Formats: sequence, C-alpha cells, structure tokens
Amino acid sequence: MGIGELDREAHVPEVTGAAAAPRTLAEALRARGDEGLAALLRARPDLLSPVPNDLTQLATRAGTRGSVVRALERLDRFALQTAEALAVAQDPAPYPVLLGLLTGDEGDAEIEAALPGAVALLREQALVWGEDDRLRLVRTARELLAPSAQHPSPTGLGPTVAEATSGMSPGRVQEIIAAAGLAATHDPVSAVAALTALFTDRDRMGSLLDTASPDALSVLDRLVWGPPYGEVTAKPAAPVQWLRDHGLLLPVSPRTMVLPREVALHLRGGRAHRAPEPVAPVLRVLREYRPQVVDSAAAGQAQLALATVEELLKSWDRGGPQVLRAGGLSVRDLKRTAAALDVSEETAAFWLELCYAAGLLASDGEADERYAPTPAYDDWLDLPPAERWALLVTPWLTATRTSGLVGGQDTKGRTLSVLGPDLDRSPAPEVRHRVLGLLATLPPGSSVEPESLFARLRWERPLRGASAVEESGDLRSRLARWALAEAELLGLTGRGALSGPARALLNLPLAEAASAGELGGGVELSVAAGRAATLLAPLLPEAVDHVLLQADLTAVAPGPLRRPLADALAVLADVESKGGATVYRFTPGSVRRALDSGQTATDLHEFLKAHSRTPVPQPLAYLIDDVARRHGHLRVGAASAYVRCDDDTVLGEILADRRSSPLGLRRLAPTVLAAQADPVALLDGLRSMGYAPAAESTTGDVLITRADAYRTGARTAPVPVPDGPPAPDTTLLGAAVKAIRAGDRAATAVRKEPAAAPTAAGALPRTSAAETLATVQAAAMTGSAVWIGYVNAEGGASQRVIAPVRVEGGFVTAYDHTADEVRTYPLHRITGVAELADDQV
Repeated sequence: MGIGELDREAHVPEVTGAAAAPRTLAEALRARGDEGLAALLRARPDLLSPVPNDLTQLATRAGTRGSVVRALERLDRFALQTAEALAVAQDPAPYPVLLGLLTGDEGDAEIEAALPGAVALLREQALVWGEDDRLRLVRTARELLAPSAQHPSPTGLGPTVAEATSGMSPGRVQEIIAAAGLAATHDPVSAVAALTALFTDRDRMGSLLDTASPDALSVLDRLVWGPPYGEVTAKPAAPVQWLRDHGLLLPVSPRTMVLPREVALHLRGGRAHRAPEPVAPVLRVLREYRPQVVDSAAAGQAQLALATVEELLKSWDRGGPQVLRAGGLSVRDLKRTAAALDVSEETAAFWLELCYAAGLLASDGEADERYAPTPAYDDWLDLPPAERWALLVTPWLTATRTSGLVGGQDTKGRTLSVLGPDLDRSPAPEVRHRVLGLLATLPPGSSVEPESLFARLRWERPLRGASAVEESGDLRSRLARWALAEAELLGLTGRGALSGPARALLNLPLAEAASAGELGGGVELSVAAGRAATLLAPLLPEAVDHVLLQADLTAVAPGPLRRPLADALAVLADVESKGGATVYRFTPGSVRRALDSGQTATDLHEFLKAHSRTPVPQPLAYLIDDVARRHGHLRVGAASAYVRCDDDTVLGEILADRRSSPLGLRRLAPTVLAAQADPVALLDGLRSMGYAPAAESTTGDVLITRADAYRTGARTAPVPVPDGPPAPDTTLLGAAVKAIRAGDRAATAVRKEPAAAPTAAGALPRTSAAETLATVQAAAMTGSAVWIGYVNAEGGASQRVIAPVRVEGGFVTAYDHTADEVRTYPLHRITGVAELADDQV
C-alpha cells in the first residue's frame, strides 16, 4: 500500500454523537472499564508510583519519555514492528493502512491473523489509542520510533518528501517537478503535494522508473532497505544526477542525498519492514529422554551441588580469604578456590556468588576483613538435603548478581571480581524465569536447542537486547546462556531438560507440557520451593551411617554420610577423592587434629568400631595409638611462649636440634624451655620437627580447638536490584483503580461559579466564612455534593468534591469523592465552596 493510499484513507470522518471517538488519550482511558485500567497498570507498574490523582494525570504520566521507553522495551518484536509502522504512517492512520504497511501489496495471512492482537496489546499499554479508523501512536513513542537523520528507524525508511524538501528553495522544487513531467505550480506547498502524489501513484511511478537506466535502479536498490542516506561528490555520476533531477533522491546537505519515504515504499511493494515477524520463533528439541532419566540426572546434580557448597564453606570454617580494598575476592584466591573444588574459575565464581546470595557466606566486617560462613550456614547444615537444595535454588531465581560477569570490565575499565560490586544486572531474574518457563513448554524429557531458545528470547524483548549490548553479545542472550548452565549445575535440569522438581518450583504441571505464562501462578515462591523439595527428596541417595575401613589407612563412604558422622570423620581424616563413593585417608596430621579437638585415643577407637562395617585394620589402630602416645607429651603455653615436659632429655634434644634455632629457645628449668616465638609459631615449629606438642591454657589444661570456630556476625543476604517497580498485586490494583476513578469524577464534575466572584480556572473557590457554613449546612440537609477548596496543615492546597453529612463544632464530616472515603475537615481550612451544576457524583 502506498503513501497516497495512506493519505486518502487517513481522512475518515469522525463519528459524532454518544459514540464520538476520543480526542485525547485521557478520554480514551476514561472510556475504559475498570478491567482495562487494571490491565494498563499491571503492564506498566511505573504509572502507579505514586497513584495518579485522576485519569488526566495518568494519561500525562503514560506519555512521559521514561515510561514510554520502558513500555517499548517490554514489547515483543511484532508489537514493536507494529508501533514502528504506525510511526512512519501519517497520524492518525486507519487500520487498513497499518495492515498494508506490514503485509505489502501481496498480503500475508500470518500477519493479518497476528495484527489484531498486536494492536490490542499496544492499546492495552496506552501506546496506541483511538478507534480502528483513527489509530494514533502516542507522541513520545512516535518521536522515539520515527525515522530521522540522528536516529534511523529499524524500518530503514527515510523522511517524507515534505520533510526532505522543507528547507529547499521554491525554484529547486519547481525544477524537480518539471523534470518529473509535472505541471508548474504557484507555491512550494502545492508542488510538494504534486510530487508526493506522483510517488504514491503506482502506475505513474512505474512509468517514471521505466525511464531510469539500470545503473540508476541499482543505486535505488542499495538504498531501498536502508540506510536511506548516501554521500555524493560535487559532480555526481550520471545515474545519480538523473535520480536527483527527478526528485527520487533529495539533498539533505551539500554532500548527502536521501531516498524519500514514498519512493522507498513503492520500491518495497508497500512494506515497511523487510522481514516482519508476526510469530515467535519455534523452540527446537535437541534430544528426548525419558522423564525418569532426566529426574535421576537432575537429582545427581543436586546432590553434587550440596556437596560442593558444603565443601567450599567448610574450607573457610576458620576464616576465608581477605576482602579486597575495592571489595570482592582476589584473582589468586579465586584460582585457589577453583583448584580446591576441582572446577573451573567460572564455576567457582558461580558457587561463591550463590552462597553469598543465599546468605551462607559474607565478610566478617572486622578491621582485617575476610570472608567466612555466616551463622545461617550452621542452620542450613541441619536441614534435610532436599530442603537445603530448595534454599539454594530459591535465591538463585531472584538474585540479580551475575557471576558470569566476573573477569570482565566495568564502564571504567576495572576488572569485575567475584563477590565484588557492580555485578548486579536487573534483567537476570526475569531471564532465568523465562528460560525455565520456555523449557517447560517442551514435552517432558526434551532438551532445547540453545540457539532457538536465544532467538525466542530476542523476539520477546528485542529492544532490551539491543540496548544492553556488552562486549560479547547482547546481555539478554548472555544471561540466558548462563542460566542454562547454572540450572544444570543446580539440578533444575538434567541433560538439558527440565526436571519434575523444577516444574513444581515454577508451579507447572508435572506430567504434561504447560504453557509458561505467568510463572508461579500466584503461588508464593517459598511454597513452590517446598513442593519441589518434596518431589526431590525421594530421588536423592539416602544418607548412610557407616564407612568401610581398609588396610591402606583409608575409609570408603558408600554414599552421603549422615551429618554427625560426616562432621566427625572430616576431623579425623582427609578427603582423598570424591564421587559416588567418597574416600577418606587417615594421616598422623589428621589423627592429631582429632586429638586436638578434645578426643582421646579410646574415643577414636570406639568411634571407628561403631561406624565401620569392616573390622578396624591393625595399621590404623597402631597409627592412632602412636600419635596419641606422643600427643601432649610436650606442653606449649604463653610466656611469650614456653615448652614444658616431664622428661628433661626430650627438652635437651630440642635444644640440640639446629632446626629449633629460629624459635629462640632457652632452658628456664630442667623441665621448662622459654621461647621468643608466639605459641602458634612454636606449635608449628615443633610439629615440623616431628614432635606432637599440645597447647595449654594459663591454668595448665590442654586447649581444645574447634574445627568450626569462626563465623561472621549475623548477616542478611544481598537485596536484589529491582528492574523497575514491582508488579502490583490484585488488591493494590483494585484500590488504585478505585482511587483514580474517584479522583477523576471529582476533577470532571461541573461546578456553579459564584456570580459575584467568578473563580479562575484551576483556582480555589473563595467565599466568606458565613457563606461557606451556610452552603455546607444546606448540602448536608439536602444530601447534595459541593466543590470546596481546602488547605491542609502543611499549607498544601487542593480541590475536592464532598457530600456533607454532619456540620458541628467547627468541623464538617463528609464523604470525599476525591479520596473515596469519609473525612472530617475544619471549616476554617476551607477557602470557599461552590455548588455543582448538576448531580455529577
């Protein structure tokens, strides 16, 4: 459809009478029902902060630049293409013109079927208003989407003939229409209209292009789909000169030419977009598995996630690495953590950020600040495995901190560190929810082809991806890629397919594919997480209460150990390998660690006998007895430090050993040595020499050290950075719509102005105290409503429509139509009163 048709169809007569078309956006909103207003506020929650006083204020706020930009960013690709087509059409545009700009001359059944829904969506969000014969795009949206030299339109179209010739001399315009074979006119306006009519007439335009050379047509082909601007030399080539002489290219500067919009639309066959996308890209299935296989794989990943988090935080039980001055963890400490967990640095960063988001890890806030587990970690350890898993996936779904950014750079070129600042990305929770929701639309057991998933997300939010471009692609696609990998690490997916517990977490059907609309379906996330944990629990391996001791000083745990046994064995032995069965190794150092924690050799023998399904091997029994026999034979205390021993020959051996020289030892008594080193250094030095000293208190008792001695103070998890205002619930929407309606009734009520003292528009009514009292008393007796001006205690002035109920003691009690509630007003704060023209309320 050409621009000429657009011009002819745009002038549709307005409907008059009771069903007159709205003249403003406020009138269009006023014609909506309460459900329509609630839908607008639900889709654009920024309009609710604060609640508008009336519909006029709501319409004004809906047209502000910030609000319109946010609304456009949340449109899908076809709705956005519809808005872009309206931006290049004349205002207002009939529905057939809009359809022609999207389908072109040949038509398109898919676009015809999808366009009513796109227009309805734009209307619902107050981006488009008016009836189908006069569709209007709100002015701010038109300014943002319309083509200009500074901001090219995604349509690739340029300015209209009228816009491109606005600064052209009348003589040059006459030359162009003469070269095009048009009759001369007496003024530039009619000349531009004649040229526009030529370019929008398909037959005449075709005849004109038939006279163009192939080279000239080639120039048009390069400009037709945009960008429509091109540079020319002072003496352009013959094909360009011919196009310029006939107005098919118009100058916008001495060196720049532009293809007019009407010419481009003719060459495109009337279509505004090269590739309209009325239908969302289809998700392609990569592989299909039995749902039981997926759930088993996901449960294995969930168990591994719990073990990884526990191993990470247990390694920081006595205080983790120091916090950088700028915040976060150093690259060296991240590498060490990754090596200890036997994972990549990217995966280690994810686990650290997850622990931080779940409130299990924080900095201690001391002068020499370092990271350590929080008290919440101890509570987390006491929970059943499935509930611990739920407490990890729930904060992951809502967290805005994004571990995938670690190692990149911020806007100032500084490297982003794990647990440091500037890792929040507001769209992250929405993308994670949407990724899982799209996986839920596939048949159970089906994994998705990642590129089709990313294409679907780009279709759903094209502007958000384009406006948040980072160094390796648009942020939304990167967030989706990270979400897929992290969901697999957490056991929300197994082999790339959504698991049954994950479907429960999203409040989706477990047996069949579900349409993923509003995720959660109104169910609180904590309740959904409880359902997911219930489904996961039977899939996790049952904790065992025994180990298998072997003659090579190792113990094999055939499954996850119960909490008391796991904690005790972690002190007595070192983990040698992990997997389906964990292998522990007993060493002199690990046995000494258990003795330092307050246990005796007898306690260790009894512990192993009680929890081993095999006899205690003789080498292990000998190892325990040998370490225990030497443990505590030497005693170290604080003087600066001292060593005491009942056997003076042992002390003599220590003094004679060259390795003891750094400790600064000297004999104070036959059984006591004094040292210049502190007790900790003295303990480490003697142990490195092969002795097994024990620390003692000031009273001479052996000091017992705890393996889990260090915790931070009480810490709360980081608060996610919101992506705009939160979505309002049903109660808030109902109250807001009611308040807006009440305010609008008060604002649009027709009033009788006092004849003696007419009130200026927008000014408060002014009456004497006697007139005010008499009027409100009369209104209370007749039950009618009046318009008052009121000044509150802070000096704020407002206009209100009230229905007085009682007047006494200097106060009037009335039903306030503006606030939609009964209120009491001091009469001395009422500036004046006026009767309503009719019963407006």
